[in-house]
Amino acid sequence: MSESLGKMDKPEVSQFKNGRKLFLVPLIVLPPSTDPSHKALIDKYWREVSEHVANLESKLSQTKYVFHELVPSEDSINQLEKMMVGTYQLVKSQIEKGATLCSIEDDEIMQEFLDWNMCLSLRLHSHKVFTKIYDAFQEVVLRRNESIAKRIDDALESEAVGVLFLREGHRVQFPSDIQVFYIAPPSLDVLRRTINDWKQAKPTNDDPTCDCSDDDCECNEKGHEASGCECHCDDSKT
Repeated sequence: MSESLGKMDKPEVSQFKNGRKLFLVPLIVLPPSTDPSHKALIDKYWREVSEHVANLESKLSQTKYVFHELVPSEDSINQLEKMMVGTYQLVKSQIEKGATLCSIEDDEIMQEFLDWNMCLSLRLHSHKVFTKIYDAFQEVVLRRNESIAKRIDDALESEAVGVLFLREGHRVQFPSDIQVFYIAPPSLDVLRRTINDWKQAKPTNDDPTCDCSDDDCECNEKGHEASGCECHCDDSKT
């Protein structure tokens, strides 16, 4: 038999040409470090992301919208530059090519999210207090995720392409008619290992109320699988 039974060829990117498309880029931020290799690694990651996005655009369509979490609605591009998360040059390049930077954050919800997240990082001793904070945090996470999904849905019209910069483990549920392409360059796995190594080297937290349930925690590296979306994983390599 000329072909192995059960063998499935990887679908061509071109078959996803119709419909709304979203390039989902994991927003990876390395912890503060004086190790020059860490900066080189994060720079390499963003170069590879740019190459993968450009490859997808050449086969599908030019990016029309850029979405970025934790960027306030006003003066977005300047605020993004101040955040120093590595995405500024890539976003700026997309804007120079005609893309529009769209806010996906409700400013009030975002501030609640950040404040409750900060509360969870405190060294708490009361499990009752922790539970109250955690429940409030989970409630705002749900509202924020729903708000982000709605803003993307409202902005991304038929046949349009968007790029979304969002942390892994986000659990945002994208509309079912949006085709999601997960951008996973080779350096992504190296970055994950580097972050995990840094976390393991940190002093242990002896606080019994800490169960590593922070939405920003990446201990459970399920990435985009946690979002429940049907991604065309790593289709940029096709």
